[in-house]
Amino acid sequence: MKQVECDVLVIGGGPAGGVTAITAKGYNPEKEVLLIREDKEQLVPCAIPYVFGNILGNTEKDIASCAPVENTGVKTMVGVVDEVDIENKKVYTKDEQISFDKLVLATGSVPFVHPSMGNATDIEGVFTVPKSKKMIDQLKTYVDTKQQVTIVGSGFIGVEIGLEFAKSGKEVTIIDAGGHILNTAFDAELASQAEELAKKAGITLELGNFVDSIKEENGIVTGVSLSGGKVIKSEVVVLATGYKPNTDLAKKAGLKLARYGGIWVDEYMRTRNHDIFAVGDCAARRDFITREPSKIMLASTSVAEARAAGSSLYKLKYIKGFNGTIAIFSTVIMGRSFASAGVTEVQAKMQNFDIITGTFEGMNRHPATIPDAVKQSVKLIAMNHSGRIIGGQIVGGPEVGELINIIGLLIEEKVSIYSLMSLQVATHPLLTAAPTNYPIIKAAEIIIKKMD
Repeated sequence: MKQVECDVLVIGGGPAGGVTAITAKGYNPEKEVLLIREDKEQLVPCAIPYVFGNILGNTEKDIASCAPVENTGVKTMVGVVDEVDIENKKVYTKDEQISFDKLVLATGSVPFVHPSMGNATDIEGVFTVPKSKKMIDQLKTYVDTKQQVTIVGSGFIGVEIGLEFAKSGKEVTIIDAGGHILNTAFDAELASQAEELAKKAGITLELGNFVDSIKEENGIVTGVSLSGGKVIKSEVVVLATGYKPNTDLAKKAGLKLARYGGIWVDEYMRTRNHDIFAVGDCAARRDFITREPSKIMLASTSVAEARAAGSSLYKLKYIKGFNGTIAIFSTVIMGRSFASAGVTEVQAKMQNFDIITGTFEGMNRHPATIPDAVKQSVKLIAMNHSGRIIGGQIVGGPEVGELINIIGLLIEEKVSIYSLMSLQVATHPLLTAAPTNYPIIKAAEIIIKKMD
């Protein structure tokens, strides 16, 4: 068995692993940093839906380039780690024994299939959405020759994949037990706008329905039976029912796990053993606002954790590390952009927060006669007495993807709506809403007028 030594070992080549390795090398240039990943080619997870349509068209155009570790002094290795020996600071692959000083687990997540589905994935034509080039290629090859596609799950991945299938002329049905699509990120009034656009794209929505069973004949899928008895004919079923932390290595090594199965870590992404860190989807998370354990899995959250860990391996560079996910999302449906950050109104009320909301609808250009001007809606959620912003949702044009980042910063920095009243913004007729009706500021004004 080949003996390999390094100072910092990162297991996992996704966004979290790559950014951790780059950050660790940047802060500790004298240290040898080794990243080991299972696959030579890593996909950009958020771009997987666009492999199935004309935007990308194949996985070759979805090869990750967001963390090019090869040009940063970080060494890389392709292999599968079978065992972690914490006490002796060694890991083992089939052919190597790797010694380390610091270890970062960035093993990501794997598709979650509800136990009620049984062995559904053993049926030909039933797929999950893994972050594996090989398996996504298999799904694409299979679905390209089929017409009737049913997607179970109406989160971002399910909706985005469904839209790409619909654009290519396939008959698409999305099933979800919730009352609205994207309902973990948007309140009903905004989620309903997304639903209308999905229907215009030709997607059939079966909301408020549980999947009773997957129908098959001779081992090949034929349909999906709903709780009410309805059967949807299907040649392909995609289970877009979320992901769970990939923590098999951590469990075998005896590391503590938290609720929802992620590896327990502190604010600096350290496990109980301060020489071992965990980042990304395999790490346990909590919500920035509610402080409750969170199932949110986002690349933006993962790389924030990675920077906190990579800069804190040998010395703590910040008084605070990573303080929780703000659950910040964005997507595009039929040319309309939808984005959210923080808690929704429904989630805030479920947590007994005393809140006030403000929604303003205007135009994203000024004057409204600018050729590409479209309606833009902003909803802000703030605490009643302090005015602290804890959530926001936006629907509009392409600018929404960056506007939500402003709201995300306001949430993280605990800014109040009063601070928005003096917010100075760069506006231009071809780029933004009018300074007189800037949507984030106007939504804040509405909240202030409602406050006790």
